[in-house]
Amino acid sequence: MFLVTGATGGIGRRVVRLLRQQEKSVRTFVRLTSSYSELEHRGADIFIGDLRSEKDIEKACQGVQYIISAHGSDGDALSLDYRANIELIEQAKANGVQHFVFISVLGADRGYEDAPVFKAKRAVEQYLQASGLNYTILRPAGLASNLLPLAERFRETGLYLLVGDPKNRTSIVSTDDLARIVVDSVTVEGARNQILSVGGPEILLREDIPRIFSRVFSKEPIVINSPLFVVDGLRSALGLFNPKTQKALGTYRTLLSNEFFCTKEETANLERIFNFKLETLESFLRRYLAV
Repeated sequence: MFLVTGATGGIGRRVVRLLRQQEKSVRTFVRLTSSYSELEHRGADIFIGDLRSEKDIEKACQGVQYIISAHGSDGDALSLDYRANIELIEQAKANGVQHFVFISVLGADRGYEDAPVFKAKRAVEQYLQASGLNYTILRPAGLASNLLPLAERFRETGLYLLVGDPKNRTSIVSTDDLARIVVDSVTVEGARNQILSVGGPEILLREDIPRIFSRVFSKEPIVINSPLFVVDGLRSALGLFNPKTQKALGTYRTLLSNEFFCTKEETANLERIFNFKLETLESFLRRYLAV
């Protein structure tokens, strides 16, 4: 039995789909307010609970052999990115879980003080490494699925908003490839007790993304390049009314102001371990947008 948290998200939904295609037993940890009909249709066991509740986590972990932590923080890094994962690890130990797969973030080890999500994920990485469990920690760069709404907007308007340095490098990973890596991590020996950076096969400049959109839709891009101080101004204004949102924007600013890419050596190592070629961003977009 696999337990998948974040099962209605972009990564988790694809992970559940793959596991069910392999006829694996899957328990999905979902919120009552989330859309989980697809998971139910695929034959997954639906566990409705709150990751902020230790009792719910304890119940969800009973009888599972594998845990895949794929949930996000929803603006609450302390409760969800940190505390919930620590409790999942403790329950994994208590239940003799055979393998724990944790979705972290590329750059978690860089010490970004203004990014609560990065700090929480790094603390969980270290806790998991010291837990005695078999684990795989995956640090993905940007997810291709996150660009689908931007691509749809570009298709309609030709507009692309680029905040920050257009020359910053990135390596967008196909979310389908990431899901495959997550599922395979529990059986592939080369992934056992490893921290792996996960990116796509290309190192792109951020200004390359609207160019890819342009090729996909045969439409000239209108790029609006906004400086980072716009985000800083927004953070300052929000801080007067909502300190929690101000902190969350610290993670957002970190993502915009730094480079997140995998080296060619890291990508080659990933393809060697999991024995498949990673998909380009353009291929992913063409598949999902049917162009």
